Amino acid sequence: MLPTDTLQGVLTFVVAARAHSFTEAAERLGISKSAVGKSIARLEERLGTQLFHRSTRRISLTADGEAYFSACSAGLEEISAAERGLGPGDHEPSGRLRVDMPVAFGRRMGAPLLFQIAHKYPALQLNITFSDHLVDPIEEGIDLLVRFGELKDTSGLVARLLTRQRWVICASPSYLARAGEPQNLTDLAHHHCIVGHRRGQPLSWRVNLEGETVRYAPPSTHQIGDGEVMITAAVAGIGLCQMPRSLLEEDINAGRLVEVLQGFEPEAVDVHAVWPKVSHLRPKVRYVVDELVKLCQHCS
Repeated sequence: MLPTDTLQGVLTFVVAARAHSFTEAAERLGISKSAVGKSIARLEERLGTQLFHRSTRRISLTADGEAYFSACSAGLEEISAAERGLGPGDHEPSGRLRVDMPVAFGRRMGAPLLFQIAHKYPALQLNITFSDHLVDPIEEGIDLLVRFGELKDTSGLVARLLTRQRWVICASPSYLARAGEPQNLTDLAHHHCIVGHRRGQPLSWRVNLEGETVRYAPPSTHQIGDGEVMITAAVAGIGLCQMPRSLLEEDINAGRLVEVLQGFEPEAVDVHAVWPKVSHLRPKVRYVVDELVKLCQHCS
């Protein structure tokens, strides 16, 4: 644990670094110049390094001081953001929000939901990307991810369940007229299947066998790394695909796609909002997640 006076020392250091003067820092903090100097000296002694180059008129940061200033400034900003995020719920989300979502879900459902939120909160600025591969939000500088399925590694992250999605297998009427409708999983050996792929490997489907959801590897006739294009391929009649039913609703209702193998439908898949812990109390993240939860109640 840090010494009890460390935070005060850090604050004094940051103010002095920004002011480039112990005298001006003392005025801003309402303490004496001597108190500022002693606080910085104690901090330097504890850290075992010199933070400032001192002259008669001005001070400037050493290389170690620059590095420490960068870290301390970021830390104080996080504390400030956390405090702004607490208290009465009269704050509105503002500023730029970077969101990444799976391609098909993002384009068909996620983006329209975010547009509703942006309409409600005009000060919010959206930066939306779409990807079906795994993304590190901290490394990529993303404020909020939407991801399907089990979350295997949530270290440094916060997750909240948005909704659950039914997954179905479907094909176009023209494909079924040509190839026949599969009655069981064994029949799939004689069909063309459209599957996703990641890192060069085809992705398996999820199916229900004897009351348990298991992984099943269908023939990977067509491997497509974009969920939206997988739906387009199924509508074009080149094979069977498995996707969240909510994304296929319009095509199913219009007769462009037909559900098959309904007796093998797996358990619904969780959809989570995921964000870095450092952003946990930022109003723009918290408000948007709360709004997504409300809106997603109508899209499961």
